[in-house]
Amino acid sequence: MSYTADPGMGIGHVHLKVSDLDRSIAFYRDVIGLEVQQRYGPGAAFLSAGGYHHHLGLNTWESRGGMRPPRGTTGLYHVAFLFPTREALAKAVAQVAAAGVPLVGAADHGVSEAVYLEDPDGNGIELYRDRPQAEWPRDAEGNLEMGNAPLDMAGLLALAA
Repeated sequence: MSYTADPGMGIGHVHLKVSDLDRSIAFYRDVIGLEVQQRYGPGAAFLSAGGYHHHLGLNTWESRGGMRPPRGTTGLYHVAFLFPTREALAKAVAQVAAAGVPLVGAADHGVSEAVYLEDPDGNGIELYRDRPQAEWPRDAEGNLEMGNAPLDMAGLLALAA
């Protein structure tokens, strides 16, 4: 029996365990630009863009005061926030820089442009935008050829002005 998910399926939200709820709310609100939609008691909060019920859940139910997971262990690699345009991505990256949050990477993947950072608990974050599918690099057989080229950061940030 074979099943393929409906092409209309999407990832509705990500829910992260964090050590300090207020610190994480401040980060995702003030740096990433999400809006708090609801606090769920003292241990959880739901944030989103555009008034959606939640793109991101944060909780301390099992992690209040916890430590960052050590490198070399399993778990979330990163959560990716997709921006609709290069200009919207540029504004988000400029906000990250203005907040003094260090980047841990940036790349032009051919299909997308991406910037990487970490939240206060060490959870990876990717801020990216997709290029139109017609521009995606493909080999002679039509297979995707994603890469890891340097990102034109200066060109990107010039769009944030």
